[in-house]
Amino acid sequence: MKSPISLLILLAATVAFAEPPEAIQRVTLDERAVVTVPVATNRVTTISFPGPITAIDAVGVTADGKTPGQFQLAHTKGSSFVSVRALARKAATNLNIRWNKRTYVFEVIESDTPVLALNLEDQAAAATVQPAPLVTPTRLLALLDKAKAFQLLKKQHSEAVADAEVRTFGDKPQVTDLNDYEIRVEEVFRFSSDDTLVFHVTLRNKSDKEIRYAPGSFAVRVGNRLYHQS
Repeated sequence: MKSPISLLILLAATVAFAEPPEAIQRVTLDERAVVTVPVATNRVTTISFPGPITAIDAVGVTADGKTPGQFQLAHTKGSSFVSVRALARKAATNLNIRWNKRTYVFEVIESDTPVLALNLEDQAAAATVQPAPLVTPTRLLALLDKAKAFQLLKKQHSEAVADAEVRTFGDKPQVTDLNDYEIRVEEVFRFSSDDTLVFHVTLRNKSDKEIRYAPGSFAVRVGNRLYHQS
């Protein structure tokens, strides 16, 4: 069994080193437009609505993966998101999704360059959203350094972390068990003025085989949105 690995993961409004920009998209809902969503056979695409989905209509889609179909779809009744994966090359279909008494149409196609997260916004809400602050890679690295030295800075230079908050889980960490390995959230730092969160996590390999750490695979779900690390 491998030893646990402790590391800091940074999430920010400006994604500097994660998936290509087109892999994470934000779209304003429009019932008069068809939205094309590329999906892959080896990746999962999550389509997130502002609120609970009422109904989903589709052809050539299977929920259990055993029934023949071109795509596999996962959705929990009452939830605000649906996950889709292609089961065949060159597959294509449409998803008609009911939300807020309206029907929205998505053209789903198999692709080698998928959209991994499609975050949908209501037109009224989108009009009031303020732009996120610009955070450069240099600034992100500085925030990681602040998180590492947070307790010392809090005692000796409190002004340096005046806009920051931290939550420490101590002996009750938040654990995500993924069979062969687990992710334990030890601390979460929030830097409000930079619209950035830093997560201190421990990765534990529970198996007897090597598992390679893939930085780009980390993401955090908040409500119906998925945020990839920077």
